[in-house]
Parts: sequence; C-alpha cells; structure tokens
Amino acid sequence: MDLWALSDLCTPWCIHTVATLRIAEHIDSGTHDIAQLAAAAQCDAYVLGRILDHLVTKEVFDQPSPNHYTLNDTSRQLLDAGTRIGLDLEGFGGRMAHSWSTMLAYVRTGVPAYDDIFGRPFWDDLDEHPEIGAQFDALMGPAGHGQPNPSFPITGGWDGIQTIADVGGGTGAMLAGILKLHPHLKGTLVDQPRTVALSGPVFTEADVADRVTIVGQSFFDPLPAGLDLYLLKGILNDWPDREAIAILKRCAQAAGTKGRVIVLGGIVPEGNLRPLMIEMILVGGKHRTPTEFSALAAQAGLETIIHETGSGALLAECHRH
Repeated sequence: MDLWALSDLCTPWCIHTVATLRIAEHIDSGTHDIAQLAAAAQCDAYVLGRILDHLVTKEVFDQPSPNHYTLNDTSRQLLDAGTRIGLDLEGFGGRMAHSWSTMLAYVRTGVPAYDDIFGRPFWDDLDEHPEIGAQFDALMGPAGHGQPNPSFPITGGWDGIQTIADVGGGTGAMLAGILKLHPHLKGTLVDQPRTVALSGPVFTEADVADRVTIVGQSFFDPLPAGLDLYLLKGILNDWPDREAIAILKRCAQAAGTKGRVIVLGGIVPEGNLRPLMIEMILVGGKHRTPTEFSALAAQAGLETIIHETGSGALLAECHRH
C-alpha cells in the first residue's frame, strides 16, 4: 500500500472545492469550456483547470478534448443535494472538513478541539449560525442519510404500545415513518426549537400530523413523562460518556417504571473494528460495544437487553431497575 497515496490531501480538497463552486451543476446546465466554467463560478480559470485536470486523472470528471469537461457517473453524484451539503466548504461541509485538522489536539487530550477552529463548541456554533444548523439538520435527515427504516423489533411487539417519543428526532422523518407503520400510535417529537420548527411538512406529507405532539427543548432538560417508548436514534454516539448518561437519565426519569428506552445506532458488536467517525472529531462521540453500553446504561439506572435488527444493526432496549 502506497503511504503517500493514502495521505493525499489534494484530491479531497479538490472535490470539496468543485462542490462549493457548483462546477457539476454548471457542466450539467451545458457549460463545458474552462473559461466559461470559471466565469460562471466566478473563479480563476487557470487554477480551476488544474483542479479539474487532477480530478480527471482520478476519474471524477471526463475531458473529451483539451479544456472541455463533462460529467461521468462519479461527478454526477455532486448534483445530489445531500452530497452538496456534506462537501460545501462555505456551509456545514466546511465545518466537517476543517474539523479534521484538530485531530492532533483531540488525540492528545481526548477532548474535541472544534472551538480552536470555530471559536466555540460544535453545538453552540450551530445555535450561533442558524443557516449552518439548518444544513446540519438536513444532512442528518433524509436529504443526507436517506429515509430512515422505521421497522425495528421490541419485546412483546408493538400492539401494546400506545405512545412513543423520538428524543433528538430532528425534523421528524423517523417518527413519521413509525407512526405511518403503526397507525394506532401517537408520537412526540423532541428536539431543539429551531429543528422541530421544520417538522411540519414532514408529518403532513406522511399524513400523521394529527397524531404528533411537537416539543422544542433540549434533551438535557426534563422530558415529557409517561409515554410507553423513548427512542434515541443516532443520539448517544454523538456524546461522550458523561453527557450520554445524562441523556439516558432524562429518558429513564420520563419513562418511569412502565416505559422503555430504545437506543438505535452507535452500538457495535464485541470485537469489531471501530472506525474513526466525524462525530468523534466534532463532539467527542463514541461507538460502544454491548458490554460498554450496558455499563453506561446501568449508571443511568437502566437494565439493558440487546437485540439485532433485521438489517444486522444492534438495538438496546432499556428498563428501569
């Protein structure tokens, strides 16, 4: 394996740059000549040409004749809205890209160094820049991650469940899918006010709006109490242990002795390799084995049963002691 090829930073930054300049969109609209592309993107033609030439060598674009560029299957992916959000250096994609430069500080301290680059911790930065926060919400939703799978197993099945809260449920795509799959359920969406404010069209389109209660708040504050299920999908893997325990405690308090807490995402099989994920760099998140997660949940007063979902992912079902 070529170490220099593995450590190449040129190609990723070229891809981020052409995504930010919307070069694929300009080509798709019929602009192919380098001078015209540079004029459309308001950038330097010589530098853009070298970027595109490099990407041609990487088979990201095609060059049928000198200074003339066309799309191929790889570069057509740049036309996807979710892909653009993740790559745009002037939006949330830039937050992710520049955050990787903090890795040395992170590995030395075990504490994310996002604020070294952007002046404040990640979640505070999203609150300070609502447009970046909205792009994050979109990337976490169907635009970036596709439609979530609302089908997952729980002990005893769904017939005896009447109410569910999707805690940290974003703009509601997962909850909408669950309510559509189980017409007898009523749901509560809990997330930051700026996020749940975008959920209306999601529930309307799914024809479940009449069965939804929307709560705009932090999940570190007391949650709506007395529901049957409290779902945490892709939440705890975004937080270090202390905060993850605090979130689980809030869910446990709200669920009481009769409710359950369901955790989807961030639990990996024992012995599996655990990749370095962007949520670690941004916020110090963790992927935990069943043993690690069960010990974490116990600190929140919860006993854990681990299930395997139909897709092979692991799900934790938690009850109060």
